Amino acid sequence: MMNLWVYIEVTKPRIWSLLVYTGVAGYLIASRGAVDLKLLILTLALVMGTGGANTLTSYIDRDIDSVMKRTMRRPIPSGRIDAGSALYYGLLLSFGSVVLAYILHPLASILMLLGLLDNVVIYSLLSKRRTPLNIILGAPSGGIPTLIGYASHNGQLPLDAWIFFLLVVIWTPLHIWTLALVYREDYRRAGVPMYTSILDEEASMKVIGLSAAALAASGFLFPPLGGIYASPVFLAMLLVLNGSILLYSIYAVLKPNFKRVWTLFKITSPYLFIIYTVAVVLAIYG
Repeated sequence: MMNLWVYIEVTKPRIWSLLVYTGVAGYLIASRGAVDLKLLILTLALVMGTGGANTLTSYIDRDIDSVMKRTMRRPIPSGRIDAGSALYYGLLLSFGSVVLAYILHPLASILMLLGLLDNVVIYSLLSKRRTPLNIILGAPSGGIPTLIGYASHNGQLPLDAWIFFLLVVIWTPLHIWTLALVYREDYRRAGVPMYTSILDEEASMKVIGLSAAALAASGFLFPPLGGIYASPVFLAMLLVLNGSILLYSIYAVLKPNFKRVWTLFKITSPYLFIIYTVAVVLAIYG
């Protein structure tokens, strides 16, 4: 049982669970709540794809993880799983995800492959150690599960799918930069040049503040689409959620300290879950 759990743990379920949810939510919004065999296949494909990508990045980042206090207890650096086994396991999961996505729709398969390439190759292998633009370059992979969800329903990517994609792309750097500022010594020790680990505290807070403002503004791209996105429930949710993030980010920028940065990290953490959940409920019952 312990060995089985290690193979689950190396896929980073706390990370892929949100990504899988955004993909499933995309399908449910597009299908207006249809629960069928395609949804089951989509869920399995997303679990394998995101878990496979996380396993491969764990293999690539094993030397980084071994020197960061936050990550040194992960399965590979702690020696609970062999690095070679993790590599083959990650490749197997990734290949299986592309095949399953193709069963759903060829476009879903192409998107799955693009997501894997962005996360594993562009972000983890090529840019993570070389440029502070790393998480910006890697953020599209986080938004692709939503597009896969939409494409799996009918092979189409309407405008709301792209707005959800944009939200995830903007949210991801904000989420990582707040974490990197709190754990900046970890990132510096590992030689990972996140903006908030290489800039001073004041400049880092400006980067975080601008990111939070961009995220809050992006949410209001939905209402002009009409339909469920112009409903009073969705509008009220946007006002409360985006208003809270914007106001607290301003407060954190004006009076910066690590505690406020950590609070902003916590405030933004459920952002995507809330927006997707409200959209799904309205798509089904609205």
